[in-house]
Amino acid sequence: MTNTQLTLVQIDNYGPWTVTPEPRREMDLQTMQSRLFADLANFVGARDGYVFFTRFDNMVAVTNGLDREDHALLQESIGNRYPVTVSLGIGVDELPAVALEHATERLQKVGSAQDGNRRQVLRGTPLSEEDRTETDVHIAHFDVNDATGKYTDQLNEFDSFIQIEQGYAAVMRYMREEHDALSFFVGGDNIIAVCPALSGTAYRDAIAHVEESVGVELKVGVGAGTNAHDAGFAAKHALETCRHEGTTVEFGSHAEPAEVESD
Repeated sequence: MTNTQLTLVQIDNYGPWTVTPEPRREMDLQTMQSRLFADLANFVGARDGYVFFTRFDNMVAVTNGLDREDHALLQESIGNRYPVTVSLGIGVDELPAVALEHATERLQKVGSAQDGNRRQVLRGTPLSEEDRTETDVHIAHFDVNDATGKYTDQLNEFDSFIQIEQGYAAVMRYMREEHDALSFFVGGDNIIAVCPALSGTAYRDAIAHVEESVGVELKVGVGAGTNAHDAGFAAKHALETCRHEGTTVEFGSHAEPAEVESD
């Protein structure tokens, strides 16, 4: 059983700020967004969590192991160094999508993302230390088969990007609709999904769906752990086994399939 803690990071009043007192230069906004994401990734990553940029004004973090004081310190650090502030909503659930829904609802109840009076809201209760286990977080690391040979070395960069993004979109939608998992593009040809405990069959079905729907072939390594780093590192090692063995699905430490299967 998983027990995923997710934190929604939402920049306060960002839309109106970008055009006040007049529209700001686009590259200035892009630079600030990328630096903010890097600082969030550094802060959360140093505490064994993961952060995903989604739309940049909204970011999603896997924060198992971070307590309320850690979240408040993050807000203080951002507020001291940026012209914007961030509000944080925390949610915990066996299903990652449900955890994110809880986190989102907690921010929505205290004001709109474009509410000029909402500043540095912190809502939600982190998972208690007593309730944490070695299998709270399940991470699936998807990788496109031979992306360099099929796309990078054959197509121009934009067409390669289209192919990879189509694969990502298919994984993202399928895993959300079928399993309440949340999948994020993390660069190159890599997709990281935060999942409940799933069987090997579930992952093979996801891979088959993507190949059938958009023609992109995938493999996946799955890991579990008490935090995102431990689970993700186990998933990376499992993915390496896929590469060496020519398999499509491999499970790492603590991430035994949710049901016993015969291949």
